[in-house]
Amino acid sequence: MLPKGGLQEIMKQAQKLQKDMEKARESLEHETVEANAGGGMVTVVATGKKMIKSVKIAPEALSEDAEMLEDLIMAAVNQALRKADEIIQEKMGSFTGGLGNIPGIGL
Repeated sequence: MLPKGGLQEIMKQAQKLQKDMEKARESLEHETVEANAGGGMVTVVATGKKMIKSVKIAPEALSEDAEMLEDLIMAAVNQALRKADEIIQEKMGSFTGGLGNIPGIGL
């Protein structure tokens, strides 16, 4: 049995949690991570929303063969996305209690 006003209090807490989660999601757009590969020959910047903001290729990387450059770009992008995942987990983990990997949660 819920105490008097218990359901209303639970609803208030749920609404507050929802607002806090939305603020955290929005803040992910402004968080950035940087990753590089090939000793800095390729640098990728991504947001906490996993959007690539920039890719920088050092001039000396252009003298490599295309396949090597493609591998460097792929490595830097994958590293940036892993870092973005870490930021997401850091920001949203406290809200989900580790449930962020459940389909439908929408993180």
